[in-house]
Formats: sequence, structure tokens, C-alpha cells
Amino acid sequence: MDSISSSASISAPRFRCFDPTNSYSAAANPRSYVANHHPSVLNSTTRDSKGDIGMTTNSDPKIATGPAGYVLEDVPHLSDFIPDLPTYPNPLQENPSYSGVRKYFVNVDDTVAEKIVVHKDSPRGIHFRRAGPRQKVLNLFNPFFLNLCNSGKLHMLLNGPQVYFESDEVHACIVTCGGLCPGLNTVIREIVCGLYHRYGVSRVLGIEGGYRGFYARNTIPLTTKVVNDIHKRGGTILGTSRGGHDTSKIVDSIQDRGINQVYIIGGDGTQKGASVIYEEIKRRGLKVAVAGIPKTIDNDIPVIDKSFGFDTAVEEAQRAINAAHVEAESFENGVGVVKLMGRHSGFIAMYATLASRDVDCCLIPESPFHLEGPGGLFEYMVKRLKENGHMVIVIAEGAGQELLSDSMRTMDQQDASGNKVLQDVGLWISQKIKDHFTKQQKMTINLKYIDPTYMIRAIPSNASDNVYCTLLAHSAIHGAMAGYTGFTVGPVNSRHAYIPFYRVTEKQHKVVITDRMWARLLSSTNQPSFLHPKDVIECQIEDEPHTQLTDEENHTSNNA
Repeated sequence: MDSISSSASISAPRFRCFDPTNSYSAAANPRSYVANHHPSVLNSTTRDSKGDIGMTTNSDPKIATGPAGYVLEDVPHLSDFIPDLPTYPNPLQENPSYSGVRKYFVNVDDTVAEKIVVHKDSPRGIHFRRAGPRQKVLNLFNPFFLNLCNSGKLHMLLNGPQVYFESDEVHACIVTCGGLCPGLNTVIREIVCGLYHRYGVSRVLGIEGGYRGFYARNTIPLTTKVVNDIHKRGGTILGTSRGGHDTSKIVDSIQDRGINQVYIIGGDGTQKGASVIYEEIKRRGLKVAVAGIPKTIDNDIPVIDKSFGFDTAVEEAQRAINAAHVEAESFENGVGVVKLMGRHSGFIAMYATLASRDVDCCLIPESPFHLEGPGGLFEYMVKRLKENGHMVIVIAEGAGQELLSDSMRTMDQQDASGNKVLQDVGLWISQKIKDHFTKQQKMTINLKYIDPTYMIRAIPSNASDNVYCTLLAHSAIHGAMAGYTGFTVGPVNSRHAYIPFYRVTEKQHKVVITDRMWARLLSSTNQPSFLHPKDVIECQIEDEPHTQLTDEENHTSNNA
């Protein structure tokens, strides 16, 4: 190679609509871009075991820009902060599962759009690096590779697939944090089996008891034999906990044990902790890849299409709804109340309601409701009981918290993960219903309250989630072996991608009550929306459209 430019033109990541000359916003300030669009990047925090604010991360994000408004929110790579990082032949090229069909490898240009753009002249929008096994993983913006370009030795790295870890040198660890969720054991199993069967990695440690397990608990050697059947069990074989995050002690333990790949499974608080761990590892210049697998049964993690365990939770929630329906219709004026998970997002309640078709009213945190007066819950209940003689109410645990009396509120209390401690809205609303019908309506009702929360959390994942957990685990493995770090994995528009930590912790994914899915639920249950017209207008102004019609479709719809 005679020049840097000539080599870059051959091998530099172009992505789609990507201009290498603009990489990492050489022409624009990535820090100002993200400060305007994602304020949490510059102020992301984690919490210690007492829920107090801990270390703050201030790492500049990797932003690449291109024509037509194309923006790549890239994830860090080990070569960003470790010079002269060698590469090794990728064992996958000798693996029978991958060697025969080259399309299994992800092209270096592949990215995934956060939102599908359909207008020909619309901005291309934000993209993420596509997940999967790499044939060639080169960071040509690292001085080491620029020197190779100048010396003409770059072709030596382009002869076959490479990874940044030799199989024998890999010492991985897995930790699970936060609450239980169906599929945790499946993710653990597939990380262990994926590392062993695809990359020949045999040294994997399980960290017991969440983050504090790095420095205060034992470890478990994980082999394919140990994890062979764990996907058939609920919970996590590693144990879990909330809080316990001490960055220095955790990274000290990683360094002392010689661990160089860390797989962290947990929700948004856990991912914030993973981001801080990555920052400390980067500061120390350690060759350690940190990969996150997002976990929340509530499906409240942004950017990704869906979180694992959600399908299983919806399926199991239907059993509780069915039991409530049987109880309600067996008694005169029977009322079944089912409380489901959903601290801030009502996805489980919404989808379980749509799936069951036995629910008369679904209450979620995103949709405020009132009990008394015209258009209130009690008025609707009287109507339904007179029509059908029974009814079923599904309520998410975070719904109606603002209606609880001041004496019952614990708004200032937090658990070890920093989550607000909620009151049992199911018990509260059950008592309010009983009191109203006894004192106001002079009407006898038979109310049965069912709380299946821990039954749902503790079951093994179903077939759909087992497949999904496998894909998440393998995506994380491929990313870590390729040298990427400081990322979380998940499907974006049905394609798995590597997502910077700050994007999955900046906000919570919530039900949009002006969207079609919520409208379908209202149509299914025939319940009132409980919203005043001005509330609907405000929601429509705040919510961005999720889909766009093409010019042709828009023209057709206007003429219809």
C-alpha cells in the first residue's frame, strides 16, 4: 500500500451511506450531538448497594456521520485504547457450522437502522453496528493499523477471518443481577456452550450472587456439562442480588483472576453498572471485553424490539387471568382482580389482556384512571356487572400509584437497585372496590384477588424465549471475540445489533396510549380510556410517529 488513503478505500468500514472521512464526527462534535440527543451519556450513573449515586461516566461516544443524515452510534473497541493489539485466526472458519456458508459472517459494512425510513428523501437516521461473527474486524482509525497501511503489511491481516482473542487465552465470566426473569439460565447456558463449541473456549466462571459476588462470594466453574440442562429450570444457577456495585473491587477482582471477557445479564440499572465497569477497565488499559445482555421481564428497555422473558411472562399471565375469569363467572357479581408486573411500563398487562380475551378492564401506569364520578372505573364496573354478571380487571403493579393515600405512600423509599418501592396497588384497589359496592351501591360482590408475580418470574422460558436467548448469547459472544466492548446486544427492527450502553439506560420503553396497540386493547375490552380530550391531545403532541407511509401510500390513503 502506498498511502493511508488507498488502504482505507479498500478496507475502511463504509457501513451504508457511511463516509470514513467523517468518522467519529471529525467534522461535527460527537459530544455536542449526543448531549443534545442523549443527555444521559454525559451524566450516566450507577448506584451502590445502598442506592446512593456512585461513579459518573463521562466517556465520549463514538459517532460516525454520512450522507443523507446517516448517523452510526458505534460501540467501543479494544483497539481504541490498547495500541498494537494483535489479531488471531477466527476458529469459526474451521467450524463446520460456519465454514461452508460465507453469508453467516457479517459484512463489515452492515449496520442496523434504529427506525425504518421509507421516504426517499428522508434522513437516513441513527444506525447501530450489526451483531454477528466477523470475517475481518479492523479499526483502521487506530494508529496501529494506520502504521500497517503505511508499511504495506495490512494485507497480512486481510487473508482470513480474525478475532482479538486466542481461544486458549480467553477467561470469561458471567454474572446475573437484579430480579428473576424467565430465560436467565438459557442465556448462561448458551454463552458457555457458544464459547466452547464455536470458539474453543473452555475457561468460563460463574459469579455468584450478582455484582457483590465479584468480591464477596464464590465462583462456579461453568462447563458444557454443568450447564447442559439448566435451561429447563427457572431462576438462575448463579444466584442474583440487587445493588452491591463497587467498581474498584469488581475490576480488581477481574484483573486478579485474569478474566478478559465479562458477560453481564441485567436490567437498566445493571447495564449502567456495566458501563461504569467498562470505563474503569478502559482507564486501566486492560484487555477485557465487557458485554451486556439486557434483561427485564417488563419489556421496558428502549431501542431493542423486545426483552427476553417477556413472551413467557405473557403466556403465564394468561393462566392467572383464566383462573380469575373462572372464579368471577362462577359467582353472582363475581369480580376477578389480577395484578401483573409492570413498574413503569404496562406491556405484560396489555399483551396478556389482548391474548386472553377474558379481561373487561386493563389498567397500566401509562394511562391514568380515576375511580369516582362520570367515566370512572366504578361507573364502568356497575355497567359491566349489570350486563354480564361478572368481570375481570387486570392491573399493572405501577398503575394508580398516584391514587394511593399519603399514609400508604413510600415515594422516598428505594430498593438496593435504586428502584422506587411501590405499594401493592392490587390489594388497595380490591379494597376500594369492595368498599364502594358495599357502601355506595349497596350491592354484594364476590371479589377474588390474584397476584401471580413470583410464579411468573420463577418459571423456565418457553420455546420462543429459548430461541431468543440463544441469539442474544451468541451475538454477545461474537462481539466480545471480535474485540468490541462497552456494548449491549438486542434486536433492532428484527436484526440483532451492538448498542452503546447509554442508549439502553437513557430512558424507559413505555406503552404509547395514542398508538394502535392500545386502541386495539380498548376495542377488545370495551373499557373507557379514562382520559380527558386534552390529555389525548397532549399525548399526541409528545409522541413521535412510529411508522411513516411512503409517498404512494400516503397519496392513496388521502384519496380513500
